[in-house]
Amino acid sequence: MTLRSVKQIIPALETSDGAGVRIKRSLGQHQSVRLDPFLMLDEFGSAEAADYIAGFPSHPHRGFETVTYMIEGHMLHEDHLGNRGDLRNGGVQWMTAGRGIIHSEMPQQEEGVMRGFQLWLNLPAAGKMTDAGYRDIQPEDIPEITSSGARIKLIAGELILEGASHQGAVTGGSTEPLYADVHLSPDGQVTLPVPARHNAMLYLYEGEASLGEQALRRSAANVLDDGDRITVTAGAGGARLLLIAGKPIGEPIVQYGPFVMNTREEIEQALRDYRDGRLTA
Repeated sequence: MTLRSVKQIIPALETSDGAGVRIKRSLGQHQSVRLDPFLMLDEFGSAEAADYIAGFPSHPHRGFETVTYMIEGHMLHEDHLGNRGDLRNGGVQWMTAGRGIIHSEMPQQEEGVMRGFQLWLNLPAAGKMTDAGYRDIQPEDIPEITSSGARIKLIAGELILEGASHQGAVTGGSTEPLYADVHLSPDGQVTLPVPARHNAMLYLYEGEASLGEQALRRSAANVLDDGDRITVTAGAGGARLLLIAGKPIGEPIVQYGPFVMNTREEIEQALRDYRDGRLTA
């Protein structure tokens, strides 16, 4: 068994998306800054309504999946399939764009804190033109694991902790994603398995924490090297962090805004399909 350590730090950069929502983007800040199979990770969080109120009006996607995890706040998802989902405190929306989806994500609050993350998960060539789909995952449907010094919300994947196997709200998929929100008590420590074949990262968003002697950078993708487990230790004030891992696809990526395919020709086809109203046909 080999402990993983931090091999690269990608600090999140402040930017905006949608109709002017302020975000911090680590993965995906440039098209060369990715961690196969993950394309992008955005952190959003503000108590100022002006930073989020304009939301994400109707827009298209093709070729990947989006995973939105709401820590605080209320946002409404609507798409061309007729899906309607209320994303509230602790909930997750897992959307498969596949061959094409047109959706909106709009705040349902005029004041208060809105805080969470959106992750873009790539699809392999064989799955890029699959039918679009949507899953609304309520907070009570996300398994919560407790151990000495840690509480873990397991959004996706499998964790074996203290000899017991735990399944996340979402399992399987070609990239076998692992997505966990780890809450560490003050000076708490936890050891978690991470499949050796997966690329993995930690995103610290509250408090202080370290892997061995390496301090984790807050609001940054702390990309991990090879190994099959991690041991994370919190500082005196505790810590909250995301563990994100997935099996790499190893295929070419060509991206044009909300379309992620394998070739330029496929991107040009996506643009024609959207222009001609065939993206979702």
